[in-house]
Amino acid sequence: MPAGLFRALLTVAGAVAAIVVAIVISSVAIIAAGASPEAAFAAFFDFGETERSVVNGIATMLNRAVPLFIAGLAVAVGFRMNLFNIGVEGQYRIAAICAAYVGSTFTAPAPIQIAVIIVVAAAVGGFYALIPAVMKVTRGVNEVISTIMLNYIAINLAAFLVRGPFTGQRAEGQLTTSTPVMPESAWFPDLNWIFEVLGLPAPRGGGLWGFLTVAILLGVGLWVLLERTRFGFEVKASGLNPSAALASGVNPKKMIISAMVLSGAIAGLIGLPEILGDKHSFGSNFTPGLGFLGIAVALLGRNKPVGIAVAALLFGFLDRAQGPLQFANVPPSVIMIMQGTIVLLVVIANEITSRIALRREERRAAQQLGRNTPVEVAA
Repeated sequence: MPAGLFRALLTVAGAVAAIVVAIVISSVAIIAAGASPEAAFAAFFDFGETERSVVNGIATMLNRAVPLFIAGLAVAVGFRMNLFNIGVEGQYRIAAICAAYVGSTFTAPAPIQIAVIIVVAAAVGGFYALIPAVMKVTRGVNEVISTIMLNYIAINLAAFLVRGPFTGQRAEGQLTTSTPVMPESAWFPDLNWIFEVLGLPAPRGGGLWGFLTVAILLGVGLWVLLERTRFGFEVKASGLNPSAALASGVNPKKMIISAMVLSGAIAGLIGLPEILGDKHSFGSNFTPGLGFLGIAVALLGRNKPVGIAVAALLFGFLDRAQGPLQFANVPPSVIMIMQGTIVLLVVIANEITSRIALRREERRAAQQLGRNTPVEVAA
């Protein structure tokens, strides 16, 4: 069997085994909580009895998966460079509020206004990621420590801005504060027409966010950049062996800055699906934790866009079940337990499968070397 195919099958087998074990562990937790595992797992696949409820469930799952997919891509860029960009959480928060505020200050044709908002978000996220990159290449500051500290600054700075300089007019009786609502020219068109083409009813509420198309294009573009260009090769080479990369003409410090800025720019887009497709502003109740979940999604997807997409869909599928789980009298914390155990076990499975594949290659190399070694014949 070819080495590439063997490694792929081994990876899939490891992921499936990890998910099965995670289900077993989650079942124990569900029983300990006094609920029924059968009812819990039935709730995960309960999309309702009507066509509209099924469509709503699918749209909710995809809407949840889109920002997680973008977050996973942002983290994966850093991982390719052997950088742990833990600051994705802060980068997307500060980028989201700046983009939402800028988008509310002017009105232009929809393509122009949406493009400006996207550029602002990417620029702010990239600039915020530039800070730990410069600290690392100039002073040797560990990016894990600097990005964690910058997370706290960004989160609290966003909280100050949304309640101060960037705050909009609060409706009577409204408890939360937010930036001014953006004009309709900044609202990203939804994808509800896909369901209508299939003869299904359009989902209620915000429907299927149109930013899904941007996420798909982003994933394809990043795959091409990292797998089919010189830049991608230099990123991988610098991450694997900076000394060897430097000897071959690649500047590792430059690549650290480039990879971190690219990671931050992608991170800046995480909040846009929600801003452009649903809330049309940044509020104090803006969805938190997407950056941290992106780390889990990237690990689960092994830093590959296709794998990250599958992992994001899995997490979106689990998150969508919060409502059905409550109706089944199952604690929603079961979702967090499943997500954590799946990621932990997949990381362990990846390590085991990597060692198995490495030993197989070593045995094949030894056998090949033995066949090519001439045997001396005694006189």
